[in-house]
Amino acid sequence: MGIPTLIKTLTASGDSSLSFEDGTADVTLDSTYDEYMFVCTDIGPATDNVHFQFQCNVASGSGYNETITSVAFLAGHYEDDSSTTLAISAGNDLAQGTGYQIVAANIGNAADESCAGILHLFSPSNTTYMTNFYTRFNQVNEANGTFDQHRAGYFNLTGAIDEIQFKMSSGNFDGVIQMFGIS
Repeated sequence: MGIPTLIKTLTASGDSSLSFEDGTADVTLDSTYDEYMFVCTDIGPATDNVHFQFQCNVASGSGYNETITSVAFLAGHYEDDSSTTLAISAGNDLAQGTGYQIVAANIGNAADESCAGILHLFSPSNTTYMTNFYTRFNQVNEANGTFDQHRAGYFNLTGAIDEIQFKMSSGNFDGVIQMFGIS
């Protein structure tokens, strides 16, 4: 990995979504960097038991509905020691889906429940090959379980991606998302 350069920091305070759009508000999401990294900190939903997720748009696209194929894996442990989990999370992956990609599932909205993690997006401006991504998030769910969640996949398109949006599956959220370019 190269050296990260901070491009933009967005802060949600009861927002329904946060978006990074190339050429808007000092955001660069183009061929300037080979890799983009989004660091999400203290993401707390207003609604209990919701998913934190993202989706992209190709240049001149709209609707945040690009085709994604992905796989999800998680490890978890409940606070009361009632159970542990190590599993493929088939319900949180996409198979040529156009919905939002879940990166942290079933987040609780209590003061000690939230998520944090990192999304890596590779060569989003490449128009020859598909755009790959992977995520790693930790979250505390609505039942006081902590889960280390991994996702990897690709956007099945050869158009340049120039917009990315983060949101909850329902309701608003608080938190900070920083966008970095990696040379």
